[in-house]
This record gives sequence, C-alpha cells and structure tokens, in this order.
Amino acid sequence: MGKVYLTGAGPGDVELLTIKALKVIKKADVIMYDRLANADILKEAKDGCRFVFVGKEDGKHSLPQDKINRLLEIEAKKSQIVVRLKGGDPFVFGRGAEEALYLKKQNIEFEIIPGVTSAISVPAYAGIPVTHRGVSVSFRVVTGHEDPNKKSSQITWENFKSNDTIIFLMGLHNLHDITQKLINIGKPKDYPCAVISRGTTKDQKVVVGTLQNISQKAKGLKTPALIVVGEVVKFQQELEWFKI
Repeated sequence: MGKVYLTGAGPGDVELLTIKALKVIKKADVIMYDRLANADILKEAKDGCRFVFVGKEDGKHSLPQDKINRLLEIEAKKSQIVVRLKGGDPFVFGRGAEEALYLKKQNIEFEIIPGVTSAISVPAYAGIPVTHRGVSVSFRVVTGHEDPNKKSSQITWENFKSNDTIIFLMGLHNLHDITQKLINIGKPKDYPCAVISRGTTKDQKVVVGTLQNISQKAKGLKTPALIVVGEVVKFQQELEWFKI
C-alpha cells in the first residue's frame, strides 16, 4: 500500500512552497495537481513521475470530487507515493478534509502537509496587513463561493458588523453581492475594500476602493482573486512593496 500526501502548494509564488512539500514532490510517483498550484512546481519532480490534472473552476471540473477521491485510492493501492497538490493550504477551502476522510475509510495512509494560505500571504504581497494594533485585532476568512446546491447561505452576515478584517476567497464573480450584503447589514458605503488578482505572482494586480465602488473598479480582473474588507486596506499604498 502506498501513501498519499495532501500537500499545500502555497499561493502562487514558487518560492513560498515549504521545504517539506518540496521533499515529497521530489520523491512522488504520481502528482495530482489543481489549477491553483503553480505548474512550475512540477519541474521539481523526479524523472518518470506522472502528472494528473484534476483542477476545478466555475463550471469546468476536469474530474468531479468523488472521482478524484477514487483516483487517489487507485494510485495509492499501487504502492505508490501520491502527492495531491493543492493551491494554498489543503484545509482552507481546499476540500482536503473530504479527501482525508475518504482515504481514512479506505485504510490508506495519508499525511497533511500545510501550505502558505492565500488568505494571509496575498494581502501581505499587496501591502495589506490582515491585523494591525489599534485597527484590527482579528480577521475572518470566508468563502466567497458557496455551494450552489444549498437552499440558504451558511454565512451569518450579521456577524460581520465588527471591525474585524474580512477576507473572502473565490469571491470575484460574487463581488457585487458580497459588498451589497455588507452594506445592508450596516457597513458604511465608503468602508475600505480591496481586490487582489493573481496575488504573489508576476501577474498580480491590486485594486483599492470602497464597498460602494469596488465592484466597478475591479471589472476586468482575473481569477484567482481575493477580497479584503477592513480598515487595514488603508495601509496598502504606504506598505506596497512587491513590484512586478
């Protein structure tokens, strides 16, 4: 029986890959990788390693999740080292827990290798600290793309009335709805907001605005993109350091 490594690839910059992730990538027999994992990472694999793309984006799934689970099982039962390479961290909206639970039921050994999550690293590359003394003492990470099969939202919007920094992942296509819901619960229309597209990479783009105008200003940005809402956005211009 082989082993599956549920591995975080980090937010995009190859140099943010962890040392532990690099070690298992170099010895992998099979790498099953997502769309958000930088393909340059695959260059570190050994000769003969097989690559299987299992990426997902809106309306386009190369493989449904149940088939990905099954493929992990099949490859592991060939006594192979399987790296399941996921963008960011496998347990932050990466469905890593679902895959781990499936492997557990099949009595297949697995290991979780955390990755640098985009929720913190992408704002940092844009010059936005997710916390700052006297401004924001905590932050929330929220999905910007809920399961369309759910009849009602699992997000308790009323909880967002505080001054916590709010980070929405995968929310670009729902940007207008997200900002409108925040305004509806009482957030000021001029409350600071930023959208960061393709963060930590050479294609990074940052747009800063308010809840009222950000959806208009962010038109044309490409996925993956991250939304930051909070007073910490005001530091962006002063702290911007990552020059393309």
